Amino acid sequence: MLEDSYVEANAVRKLVVRSLREGVALRLQLVEDCTSEVLRAAQAIHKTLQRGGKILLFGNGGSAADAQHMAAEFVGRFARNRGPLPAMALTTNTSILTALGNDYGFEQIFARQVRALGRRGDVAIVISTSGRSPNILEGARAARKLGLTTIALTGGAGDRLLRVVDIGLRVPSKNVARIQECHIALGHILCEITDALLDARGNAGRARRFR
Repeated sequence: MLEDSYVEANAVRKLVVRSLREGVALRLQLVEDCTSEVLRAAQAIHKTLQRGGKILLFGNGGSAADAQHMAAEFVGRFARNRGPLPAMALTTNTSILTALGNDYGFEQIFARQVRALGRRGDVAIVISTSGRSPNILEGARAARKLGLTTIALTGGAGDRLLRVVDIGLRVPSKNVARIQECHIALGHILCEITDALLDARGNAGRARRFR
């Protein structure tokens, strides 16, 4: 029994170490692959907020949770007190989601919201580990057609999504859990850089109204 417990504990330890090392390796790869694109994305967000625009975010499942997390960081605060920044996750209103899914099909649940709420010059942050979900692709296309700046967070197989957005942040992995861990890290970095840019320009209080 003791031997079995030791073997089990050792196996679990190896799993913990492997998972943490995979996460570290991916983040180091992102330093090489995504630094310039992260800066472009943050500058686009900052420019939109300066002009009185807003941020729309959407995703499915765990990516929906990431969209809501990021929206909360913008509307609330990230690391310091500042004025609220206009951001909205399109994943939270169950009446809208179920009505659109029922009346227009699940593929349209984000695209129709984008057409209702988005304005030229806004930003759409689109989150999908696979980059292949039809409702995500439709939402991204609708945003781009309206003249929103589109930013995608996706994974190693996300080519289809990357082809229909302006700025792509790809985590080079097929492991959904590792991709999602990196997505929330990238989201935090975007919030941090946006705060720094607003603070540097002295206009954090101005970027707070929905158009």
